[in-house]
This record gives sequence, C-alpha cells and structure tokens, in this order.
Amino acid sequence: MPRQQQSATRSARRRSYDQFCATARSLDSVGDRWTLLIVRELLAGPRRYTDLHADLPGVSTDVLASRLKDMEQSGLVTRRRLPPPAAASVYELTERGHGLLPVLAALAEWGAPALAERRPTDAVRAHWFALPLLRSLDGLTHAGVVEVHLDEGEFHVRAGGVTAGAAVYGDGPAARADARIALDVEVCLALGRGELTFAEAVKGKRIEVSGDGPLAAELRGE
Repeated sequence: MPRQQQSATRSARRRSYDQFCATARSLDSVGDRWTLLIVRELLAGPRRYTDLHADLPGVSTDVLASRLKDMEQSGLVTRRRLPPPAAASVYELTERGHGLLPVLAALAEWGAPALAERRPTDAVRAHWFALPLLRSLDGLTHAGVVEVHLDEGEFHVRAGGVTAGAAVYGDGPAARADARIALDVEVCLALGRGELTFAEAVKGKRIEVSGDGPLAAELRGE
C-alpha cells in the first residue's frame, strides 16, 4: 500500500471509535469539534465557504476546510459550483445531512438552560436563535415563512412543517413572509427552555405578530 494511502487509513482509523454501536458510528461522522455547528449553518441553505467562516467565529480556515472535506466524504454535504456570473462554490446538506435537524433541535433544547447569562466573550448571530424558536412553533395548523425581528438582527423560519431537503431557516428578512413577529432574546430563550408558550407570550404582549394571512392569524390566537 502506498505511504500516502497508509497515512490516510491510519488517520481514518484514529477518527473512528471502532465500536459496533449506532451512537459510536454517528460520532465517527459528527463528533469532531465544529461539525454540528457547520450543519447548523447549512440548515439555512447553501453557503459559500467565506459565509460559513464569517458565521463560525473562532474556527480557523484550516479546520473549517478539513471539516468540510470530512463531511463530504461522510456524505453529509456536497459542494457545487454556481453558474456565472457568481462563479463561486457553495456547500449544502445532503438528505443525510438534513436528517441531523432533530439532533440539533434536541441539543438546542438540552443546552437552552445554559444560556441564562451571556458571557462577555460570546459571539452572537440572530439566526442562532432559530432552532430554539422553532420548538415553540410545533403543531401549527398552517404552514409558512415567519420573519423574526430581534434587536440582534433578523432571520426567518419555516413553520408548520418543512419540505424534505428545504432550508429550515435563513439569515436576514424573508423574500416573502406569511407572518412577522417581533420579540426580544429573553423571550426567545424562555420559549426554547419551555418556560413560556408562544400563546402566553402573545397574550402577555411579549411577542408582536403582524400579517394578514391564516398563519399570522393563528399565531395571534385568532
């Protein structure tokens, strides 16, 4: 076996737990530092390398490139070239990568109590609050895009069911929103921790809902 191939084989072996266990096999693919946070970013849709790096403060360019390469090899992401005039490559989740949504949602729910206080060194992006917020929107009768306004910025989420492979949320305003809500981070975190329901927050005027369609009406409790 060529030396380079031997080195790659040893590297792959070191990354594996070598255990015949579904949990261990999962961690072989997503247990490395930054991997699940890359998935979090790509749940918003295809992203360029530079955009990923900008929204993952603290990751080095070498580590990000290495993780993306490993995720391609594991079948979690694919890379494609955009047509001119963009002339850039984007990374996007495969169907298997999208299957990690409930894993990320469960981690967000489990980790929500640890967000009681923001540390001075903590970076923040508005769309990082999408997963905690989505939990409070489960069970809606009407589906659509909800534009969310926080002091930290704007993002949008797909509520009431997501088409397989579609972006779950996105950074910035929605191209077309079925409803708009305004709230602060404390309310968003309380929703994620299960301390407050969406209906309670609306009734207590802690969430402002605007829009004329059926989704907006449902969010207002009408």
